[in-house]
Amino acid sequence: MRAIGHLLLVAPLALGAGAEAGAAPVTVQDDAGHRVTLARPAQRVVATAPHITELLFAAGGGERVVGAMNYSDYPEAARRIPVIGSNAQIDMERLLALRPDLLVVWQSGNTERQLAQLKSLGIPIFYSEPKKLDDVATSLTRLGQLLGTDTVAQAAARDYRQKIARLSAAYAQRAPVRVFYQIWEKPLFTLNGAHIASDAMRVCGGSNVFAGLKVTAPSVSTEAVLQENPEAIIGGGQHDGQAGITLWRTYKGLQAVQRDNLFTLDGELLVRATPRIADGVATLCDRLEEARRRRP
Repeated sequence: MRAIGHLLLVAPLALGAGAEAGAAPVTVQDDAGHRVTLARPAQRVVATAPHITELLFAAGGGERVVGAMNYSDYPEAARRIPVIGSNAQIDMERLLALRPDLLVVWQSGNTERQLAQLKSLGIPIFYSEPKKLDDVATSLTRLGQLLGTDTVAQAAARDYRQKIARLSAAYAQRAPVRVFYQIWEKPLFTLNGAHIASDAMRVCGGSNVFAGLKVTAPSVSTEAVLQENPEAIIGGGQHDGQAGITLWRTYKGLQAVQRDNLFTLDGELLVRATPRIADGVATLCDRLEEARRRRP
């Protein structure tokens, strides 16, 4: 398998040699701390998570993404990219047929088995795992280096950082709001302090009531939420007939219910680590400001 991967790697590099003649090798460090070196800018990239596909487009490399995971739906052009699998299963034959010269993978979103298979192909791998808001900007610039699209990537990173800086200046020092973030109802799931959504709360002057849990996306009990008694509850839209955050309306003693602080946000804008998260942070800040205004 390693030999096949090596042969398939050589072909796209050779195809790009004319356009990239004289290009110097580039080395960047990925989110796992590994050094990734390419002899010339990547020409055929496979992304193994929706947020990665979006980052590659934002960094100026959308036309070079030849394979993506299911749910890669932004921007619109991403919907036309061949799908090579899901977080449960990657079609390795289809991936190899695309002749990629760079794989950008989600370290915690792809299984250990998948990661082992991908490493065995002998194709350069960049691990993507943004955990803080500023990691989105550094992801853009590093991917821009690997793609040879530095100018576009750096401009996108500057614009994004400016948006986050303005929000932080406006809200970070506001009175804290204790927040429960619900990502799923049955079973009840939330996010801990290591997830980028918690950093978004921090920018808005919010604090995640379950930040201290060890698992990134832990399951919690209804009783645990009631004990924490958050001032605001944030959740995405309803799924598959579930009640979403409206389930809490029956708990009249909950502070978030008493003050009508049950807020529905577009979940993708807070959990996908892409430049669009700045829009999600702006909406979150508005909602937490509403919660402050409703205090007695």
